[in-house]
Amino acid sequence: MTDPMPVIQSLLSGLPILLLHLASATLVWLLALGLYMWITPHDEFALIRAGNEAAAISLGGAAIGLALPLGFCLAGSVNAWDILIWGSVTLVLQLIAFRLVDFLLGALSSRIEANERSAAIFLAMMKAAVACLTSAAVAG
Repeated sequence: MTDPMPVIQSLLSGLPILLLHLASATLVWLLALGLYMWITPHDEFALIRAGNEAAAISLGGAAIGLALPLGFCLAGSVNAWDILIWGSVTLVLQLIAFRLVDFLLGALSSRIEANERSAAIFLAMMKAAVACLTSAAVAG
């Protein structure tokens, strides 16, 4: 059997960096999601608490859309600034996706408030598509 000490030493030296990067990415994700919810015209949590499935689909799409590029950034980041900067870019792109779908469908917030799942599903899929493209671009 091989000596486990190099692996243990690697773990001990790399664990603080891993935790810092993970905490940074999680914090950026939570802040971006909070800002996204603040900027959108409807109150996602109030709608979800009331049983609105469209709001849950839309917010879930935003959560994934913001997390996916951050995950790719996290995989290739050299420091916490990478994560903070690219997290900001991700948020802006997700807001653009929201506005684009709003432009295409019209009255998107009203549709989500009315629990129109088709609009929410389309929005969530557009957010996922933007996230996939952003992730590939971030990964370079």
